Amino acid sequence: MQRIVDEFLHFIKIEKGLSENTVASYRRDLTQYLTFLSNEKIGSIDNIDRFTITLFLGHLKDEGKSPKTLRRAQASIRGFHQFALRERYAVKDPTIIMEAPKVQQTLPDTLTIDEVDKLLSTPDTSKVTGQRDLVMLELLYATGMRVSELIQLQVSQVNTTMGFVSVIGKGNKERIIPIGNRMIKLLDGYLRQTRYLMLKKEMTDALFLNFHGKPLTRQGFWKILKQIGMDAGITKKLTPHTLRHSFATHLIENGADLRAVQEMLGHADISTTQIYTHISKNKIREVYQKSHPRA
Repeated sequence: MQRIVDEFLHFIKIEKGLSENTVASYRRDLTQYLTFLSNEKIGSIDNIDRFTITLFLGHLKDEGKSPKTLRRAQASIRGFHQFALRERYAVKDPTIIMEAPKVQQTLPDTLTIDEVDKLLSTPDTSKVTGQRDLVMLELLYATGMRVSELIQLQVSQVNTTMGFVSVIGKGNKERIIPIGNRMIKLLDGYLRQTRYLMLKKEMTDALFLNFHGKPLTRQGFWKILKQIGMDAGITKKLTPHTLRHSFATHLIENGADLRAVQEMLGHADISTTQIYTHISKNKIREVYQKSHPRA
């Protein structure tokens, strides 16, 4: 079955164009799945039935995995078995009538505008690394892009003349995100001076670089954000997605159209974007309770 899994992973990466992070998630889920099947002495894909998969998901639940993780694992297994049946590696698909575990929708953490201001005023811009950090944080908040999209940005994807950034998102889909005058000035200064100083003797088109002049990694950015958050005194859980959530929430609270926010975030389905309307409604309720004389 390992060979079938390898072919499936190759299929979703090359033919379906899924991102490296998504493929890595599928690989982790299916590696756990194969280990479970091996422990259960199931050596043939045709010996797997719905009961087997239910046992595996129960095993994950016993390990304390969240409903969201269970849902993702089931999606990985379903995709794998659909592929196996389609490519005639199996005679049946045991997932065909299985229901996905229900996931309780939770509202993401967001920063207040004051907290965003505090975070963005923290990088030490007397240093080139601090100048870079400020541009990265401002760009995340200005565009709502994902951290993977940020670190993969190339110089050629930034157009300060026209005022937009071209982003390659999930499934290699391109989207155009507008940027304001402040962001344009910051990027212009970064490209003219800061990036040149950081580049040293390296040859790369990557927009954001580490201290050695090489493309900044995802782990490198997380480390930078964590330190800046601590220095800024942010007590909320702070991740790159926190800035993405804050971007969307602040837009909608200030009257932005939901479809426009969906486009900027790169959500395939508007139902994903609608979670931010719940946050906005909570804000409205809070304002009402504070302001109405009989609330």
